Amino acid sequence: MVKSRPMSPRKPKVKIDIVIPVYNEEGVIEQTHANLREVIDSLPCDFTIYYVDDGSTDATADSLDALAGSDKRIVVLEFSTNFGHQAALTAGLDASRGEFVISMDADGQHPPQMIPEMIHLFEQGYDIVQAQRIDDQSRSFKQATSATFYKLINQISGTQMIPGAADFRGLSRQAVDALKAMPEYHRFLRGMVSWIGYKSIILPYHETKRVAGRTKYNLGKMVRLAMDAIFSFSLVPLYLGLSAGVFFMILAAVQILSVVYLWATHQNELIIPGWTSVLTLMLIGNGIIMILLGFIGVYVGYVFQEVKRRPVYLLKKGKHESG
Repeated sequence: MVKSRPMSPRKPKVKIDIVIPVYNEEGVIEQTHANLREVIDSLPCDFTIYYVDDGSTDATADSLDALAGSDKRIVVLEFSTNFGHQAALTAGLDASRGEFVISMDADGQHPPQMIPEMIHLFEQGYDIVQAQRIDDQSRSFKQATSATFYKLINQISGTQMIPGAADFRGLSRQAVDALKAMPEYHRFLRGMVSWIGYKSIILPYHETKRVAGRTKYNLGKMVRLAMDAIFSFSLVPLYLGLSAGVFFMILAAVQILSVVYLWATHQNELIIPGWTSVLTLMLIGNGIIMILLGFIGVYVGYVFQEVKRRPVYLLKKGKHESG
């Protein structure tokens, strides 16, 4: 009698979470989810999709509820008000439980076709799979300012950030837990992900067109994000003000020494009192002081907001995790 071989246990499916911040994407999120399903339905993984409604004022919440009713893999987290894109990403990461967590935008510009490759790289041992946008030859204003910003932040900070690397990435559970251990209020996740330093790889992609509507990242939000990045990752603004102050102190010392020299060598006729020069130096000096105080004020303001220990976000709907 031939003995049958014992069946080897089936390998459990990898648990993958997808975090998608949503703000006023009524009529867009349905198509985005359909595009996402076309990719993940054929993958041998256990998916959970976290849609984080960042205080939408249109019917986005109703759209998400309808999607959740038709797809049991969806978890909807709804903010009590608009806390911002970085807070929405944070909420999704806090709620996630998967071995690998992918974050992407809801507007369709982050192609879900990249997800299989991200998962493959994670299985190869990478903790951070960072998607990097490849710009076309003709740059938009947003792309041009983004490139300038990354050049600046890489020069003035001790953390090197990847140009074109938006919040389209995959993170291992270890990397997610590391981010959750960083509770700062002003969050610039692109810099935080670079700072944690786990094994990472770049995955280039071509950005696709929005499904519909317009970008929610206006100029004001871009400026605020840039300020969060600069003041969170660099002390160079303080040093700039201090250096300028020292430079003008040296100029003042040179002026004093020149007057003392003329007086000591009995060339008093060359010493011409001038209200203009005095007033100019006073204005310049006061200007430098105000700039320096302004930089200090920004940092003090950031420290003030941190020590209050307010949560990064508040949930109106969904399981609350500490933000």
